[in-house]
Amino acid sequence: MTPDNALGVLRQARLRYSQRELADLLGVNESTYRRWEVKSEIPSYRIDAIRQRILPLITATPKDGREFTFIDLFAGIGGIRLGFEAQGGHCVFTSEWNTYAQKTYLANFPASEDHVFEGDITAVDAAVIPDHDVLLAGFPCQPFSIAGVSKKNALGRPHGFECTTQGTLFYDVARIIKTKRPRAFLLENVKNLISHDKGRTFATILETLRDELGYKDVHYKIIDGQRFVPQHRERILIVGFREPAGFSWTDLRLPERGPSLSSILHPQDGSEAPDPRWTHGSNATVLPKYTLTPKLWEYLQAYAAKHRAAGNGFGFGLVDGDSVTRTLSARYYKDGSEILISQGGRKRPRRLTPRECARLMGFPDSFQIPVSDTQAYKQFGNSVVVPVVAEVARIMKPRIMELVERDREQRQEVLRFS
Repeated sequence: MTPDNALGVLRQARLRYSQRELADLLGVNESTYRRWEVKSEIPSYRIDAIRQRILPLITATPKDGREFTFIDLFAGIGGIRLGFEAQGGHCVFTSEWNTYAQKTYLANFPASEDHVFEGDITAVDAAVIPDHDVLLAGFPCQPFSIAGVSKKNALGRPHGFECTTQGTLFYDVARIIKTKRPRAFLLENVKNLISHDKGRTFATILETLRDELGYKDVHYKIIDGQRFVPQHRERILIVGFREPAGFSWTDLRLPERGPSLSSILHPQDGSEAPDPRWTHGSNATVLPKYTLTPKLWEYLQAYAAKHRAAGNGFGFGLVDGDSVTRTLSARYYKDGSEILISQGGRKRPRRLTPRECARLMGFPDSFQIPVSDTQAYKQFGNSVVVPVVAEVARIMKPRIMELVERDREQRQEVLRFS
């Protein structure tokens, strides 16, 4: 292996490993390693170490040459994971801190030898996270501190995302991207992320991804879930690639019109087997506990009338089988007011059952719900519309696989001259 070949090996390795990790593998400090990269010079006595310790890292291939791997951060109950598994992705790492969400996640995605599950991502060293092709994260929206950055700019001191986003959960997404250098990422958040903190939050996120982390091929789009499920639910999706990939949102296949609410409701006519948690009797009728109490129904009607009189739009959302609902929220367990199902005549409306909430988010009926109704409502209200993610994963996959193939060809080129 010549010095030029060795330099090529290190450049390939840097696509997946940090300077610190490679310096540790080669037994030098990080500043020494950084000097090699800056000067493009490798000491001859380090070539054998590069051949023995670094080359195997970039020549390893997955069991399936066409398989792509991903990690699932702020995973919730696994809605984003389901969307990417539908396109052939394989999850190698998950992080979710909420114990109730963990219970639901692990009931549907049991532990395996080639998968690592962690709780609090802020306590996880990025270096120990398995290598992966795609990073997925539905991270919470938090404001960033701008004052400290402005002061450092005035003093001419460097800062970078470590300063800009420190103390937020996006910081953990950024530090993992920096360390692991995945080929692509998908980040999901509420629509209002764009306007959050007068636009500063979103601007900082894009600047971090593009300028600090070097992912120039970054795209974002707000997609309404009602194209796939009977729910008006707008969410922003941010897609990025480590190298130019030719990604375009125009490749999305969005149905002109989504289904109506009747498609996800319990039919209550005997055509669906009863589930003792939600329905009963030969017709699988929804349990009475989901019908609003007289007191709660009176309160919601009075509350709506009060705001109508004041010229406000606040009130409950009463729907039937032909409707598209409002956005299901994590507070649905409180009174169910944003989505109340009409039961006709003078009968009081009812809440959705947790199974209907799962369907409203695009989860299959095989998805297990091992938690209480209160926790289930919170979990589905915080989740993603699975078919939306699956469609975005579909148009991302060819680009991901092109980058996988490009890296494979580059590895072969390095091997040929080593």
